[in-house]
Amino acid sequence: MDAPALLGIFSADDDCPVDTEKQLGRSHELNLQRVGAMGPELRLKTIFDGVQELIAEFAPDAVVLEESFVGVDARTALSVGQARGAVMVAAADAGVECAEYAPARVKQTVCGYGRAEKAQVQRMVMAILGLKQPPTPHHAADALAVAICHALAPPLLKIA
Repeated sequence: MDAPALLGIFSADDDCPVDTEKQLGRSHELNLQRVGAMGPELRLKTIFDGVQELIAEFAPDAVVLEESFVGVDARTALSVGQARGAVMVAAADAGVECAEYAPARVKQTVCGYGRAEKAQVQRMVMAILGLKQPPTPHHAADALAVAICHALAPPLLKIA
């Protein structure tokens, strides 16, 4: 049985709101969208269109996101939430399953420790996928990590 094709997406801040990774077995491809300087409506349309293009190109079995981490800055939380919404609507529009995992669950699955540092996540993603170098920027490792988490999740967790 073939490994599922997964589109892992990590939402960051306004400067780099969406990194997308397609992980199929041990291959991956990075598409980085920088949309921070755009107005909000154009920013969300660009994210939506970009995710739709990736779904059309790679035909993933699922789009996987890390749940939002709400920090101190409400403006950033709102911006990230909007970007995530654009991603989810793009997946729904294409009829592709969308799953979310808490950051601690992703780190626990990939690193064995739910409070792992970014560098540790990069190293473990490199080891799991057999890469010669850690994925950079660290958002790319985060996107791959959430896809790995989904691929390794027990079937009942995927529907919970």
